Amino acid sequence: MTENVADQVLAAVRDLLPVLRDRAQETEDERVVPAESIKSLQETGLFRLLQPASFGGLEADPLAFYTAVRLVASACGSTGWVSSVLGVHPWHVGLFPPQAQQDVWGADPATRISSSYAPTGKAVEVDGGHQVSGRWSFSSGCDHASWVLLGQIVTDQANRPTDFRTFLLPAPDYTIEDVWDTVGLRGTGSNDIVVHDAFVPAHRSLSFVDVAKLVVPGQELNHGPLFRLPYGSVFPYSITTPIIGMATGAYQAHVAYTRERVRVAYIGQKAAQDPFAQVRVAEAAAEIDDAWGALERNMTDLMGCARAGQPIPTDLRLRVRRDQVRGTGLAIKAVDKLFENSGGRALKTGTPMQRFWRDVHAGRVHAINDPERALSMFGGGEFGLPVPADAML
Repeated sequence: MTENVADQVLAAVRDLLPVLRDRAQETEDERVVPAESIKSLQETGLFRLLQPASFGGLEADPLAFYTAVRLVASACGSTGWVSSVLGVHPWHVGLFPPQAQQDVWGADPATRISSSYAPTGKAVEVDGGHQVSGRWSFSSGCDHASWVLLGQIVTDQANRPTDFRTFLLPAPDYTIEDVWDTVGLRGTGSNDIVVHDAFVPAHRSLSFVDVAKLVVPGQELNHGPLFRLPYGSVFPYSITTPIIGMATGAYQAHVAYTRERVRVAYIGQKAAQDPFAQVRVAEAAAEIDDAWGALERNMTDLMGCARAGQPIPTDLRLRVRRDQVRGTGLAIKAVDKLFENSGGRALKTGTPMQRFWRDVHAGRVHAINDPERALSMFGGGEFGLPVPADAML
């Protein structure tokens, strides 16, 4: 794919931002991204950026995708979050056997997929595949998808664990239960997926053992460097990027507001003249830049290895996870600083600052953002200790 096509997608996303910003409160009130927003995002090409070219996708550099997500999240946190998770799933499906990709996109290349990876259901090995049942939570954007990816520990007939796999199920095999009512990311519609004893054929599941080794069935069809990247690098950044985008939106809203704000308690002084407010803005800007700069460096290095046909070294994978969790932390730290600097009017329902503040903290509790595990793995690696097996590395 040429850079020009990615630039066209990003230009279309930028044109859409005022509409998404105007719909941010509606998105929160309805607890789901409006269908009109999803349709418009589909038309920009955002959801095709990481989709295999073999099924009508753009197979773009991941930086183009993350840039698009950051833009959307700067206008509406919930819409950015949903755009990111729905947008990264075509890449994950591209790792599955070619027949699974055909099942999803053969009739409609615009088919969207949601997910829930925490292994809270049951999957039993049977002839030709697996029997899957149970309840999976936090499937963001599931109302806008017709397939779902579900993570699950596999057991044999004697209930002994044998594998950890991702299963790909079509909408007729599951139901959605509306349970999403939260203080942050309210518009993501991250509802529960319920499965009652569905048969999943073998070609519609993927072992994390293969994913971790970077040798997957989808590479038979998708030969490009995009599909030689680690899952533990691509997916975690799809969670951190919208948080960086929310911090960007909070920064933009705060600067615009502070330029005109008058601090009554300080005898009518313009807030912009307060040197301490200036320092906080400078610190927040630096934190956001640091989070984004690390992402850019990491994706450039990852794609450099992949394009050269070189193995992705463990130290790079460890660094990416280190920077990903730190990127989330830096973005939240910036938003906290801006929120504290915004005064009491920022508390008013409907203002962007309080919504971004709630949304970044809601995004922080995603399991992929737990810093201790990622930082401990990096530190152990630096000390020459064995790196533990981890699906997110």
